[in-house]
Amino acid sequence: MTAVPTRALPVPGTPRRAGSTVAALAVLVVLLFPLYWMLNIALQPGESLAATRWLPTTAGWDNFQRALSSQGGSLATSLVVALGAVVVCLALAAPAAYALAQFGLRSGRAIVFATLITQMVPGIVIANALYSAYVELGLVNSTLGLILADASLGLPFSIVLLRAFMVSIPREVVEAALVDGANRFTAFVRIVLPMSRNALITAGLFTFLFAWSDFMFALTLNTTDDVKPITLSMYEYIGAHVSDWGAVMATAVVSAVPAAILLVLAQKYVAAGITGGSVK
Repeated sequence: MTAVPTRALPVPGTPRRAGSTVAALAVLVVLLFPLYWMLNIALQPGESLAATRWLPTTAGWDNFQRALSSQGGSLATSLVVALGAVVVCLALAAPAAYALAQFGLRSGRAIVFATLITQMVPGIVIANALYSAYVELGLVNSTLGLILADASLGLPFSIVLLRAFMVSIPREVVEAALVDGANRFTAFVRIVLPMSRNALITAGLFTFLFAWSDFMFALTLNTTDDVKPITLSMYEYIGAHVSDWGAVMATAVVSAVPAAILLVLAQKYVAAGITGGSVK
C-alpha cells in the first residue's frame, strides 16, 4: 500500500499572533527610543544636538565623569532619603494593613476608602501645608524632613497593597501562633511579615521610586543647598548647562541607574506581590 501524503493543517490564529508580536515590538521601540537617545547623546563628546549621530561611533566617558563629579553628592542624598522613606513607610504601613486585614474592624472599608482618597490630593497642596508645619518643627532644609515627606507619598499605596495581601493569609495560622504562646506582636513579626515578603518588597520598591523621583517636596521644603536631591540638582544643572547636552544627558542616565537596577532585581517579587492578594 502506498502512503497517502498528508498536508499540514494551518495553525489557527498564527497571522493574528504574528501581527500582535509586531505591534508589541513597535510599541516597545517607541517607548525605549527616548532612553536610547539619552544614552546616545551622553556617550558622544559633541555639545550640539544638531551634530548628534544615530550611533555613538566615537563614544567617550567625559560626560559621565563630569556628571559624577558634580552630582555625586546629590545622588547620595537621594539614596539616603529614598531608603529612609522606605523604612518609615513600611514601618507604618505594615501594622496598619495588618490591623485592617485581621482585626475585623467595622470601619475597615471606610478607612481603606479614605486612604485611597488621600492619593487624589494635589502634591502642591500637601507641600505647602507641610512647609508651614516644618517651619515650626525645624525640619526645613533637613534630610529627616524629606524622608518623612517622601514616605507619605507611598504610604496610602502601601497600606492598600499590604492589606489586600494580608487578607489572604489564613487566620488559623495566626491563631495557631497565639495558642503556642505568642502575643499579637510576635505573631505579626514572625508569621505575618515573612509570609508577606513579596508584598513588602513591592510596596518598598514603589515607595523608593516615589521618593527617588520626587521634585515637589524637594523644591518646596528646601531653601538652601544643604540638602539637595538629584531631581532638584538636575533641574538646576540643566539651567546652568543648557548648551552642554552631553553632560545633562549623562546626569539623567546616572540618576536612572539605581532605579533601573532595583526594578530588575525585584521584578519577580513585584509580580508576586501585586497578584498575591487577588486570590484568597
